[in-house]
Amino acid sequence: MALSNSNGSKGLLQSRELFEYVLETSVYPREPELLKEIRVITANHPQSLMSTSPDAGQLIALLQKLINAKKTIEIGVFTGYSLLLTALTIPQDGKITAIDMNKDTYEMGLPVIKKAEVEHKINFIQSQALSALDELLKDDANRGSFDFAFVDADKVNYQKYHEVLLQLVKVGGIIVYDNTLWLGTVAMPEEFVKEELKPTRFYSIEFNKFLANDDRVQISQVPLGDGITICWRL
Repeated sequence: MALSNSNGSKGLLQSRELFEYVLETSVYPREPELLKEIRVITANHPQSLMSTSPDAGQLIALLQKLINAKKTIEIGVFTGYSLLLTALTIPQDGKITAIDMNKDTYEMGLPVIKKAEVEHKINFIQSQALSALDELLKDDANRGSFDFAFVDADKVNYQKYHEVLLQLVKVGGIIVYDNTLWLGTVAMPEEFVKEELKPTRFYSIEFNKFLANDDRVQISQVPLGDGITICWRL
């Protein structure tokens, strides 16, 4: 049978009412007002679904708190919802290396980041992610020095990002990958998947299989937002 996302959003909960209940009861009451500002700004962007889902963001902030994350890396920034979330979560002297090719979308959320007085924590690098990651690896001080990484970028390169991040993230650190369930299409028969979703569906399925067999990390795939996979670096 064909599967669909009946709530009309990137959320995987198949009841709009249940998804809204989660947001209204547990997520929005604890969402900082400045994060809401970026969420509202992003809603007007034609690719607004690229933004981190607020329910997934809440879990990401909790993970960062649990491991006392201080030095983090983010691949794929978009308008900066997850970036501001991290900047608000880590200590005042914490640092985020944020990598994205598109500076224009980053600058959409930058006024809110400045208002939050956390811009000093962010090192934004406008670059292809693999090039920027290779530069980080050239400095031995970066190896095994990051506490946390969040990846929300082109799915075709997720496995390549993973190999580099395993060198940058310390043992006991966490890597989180977004969109690993790709609008639920990973579980759909291919004939029911829209053509424009098929390439990323393929890469997502392959990456999920790869992570399931990677004994360098302990994983949990969580059906929040568009699916996130949490990797604990062993």
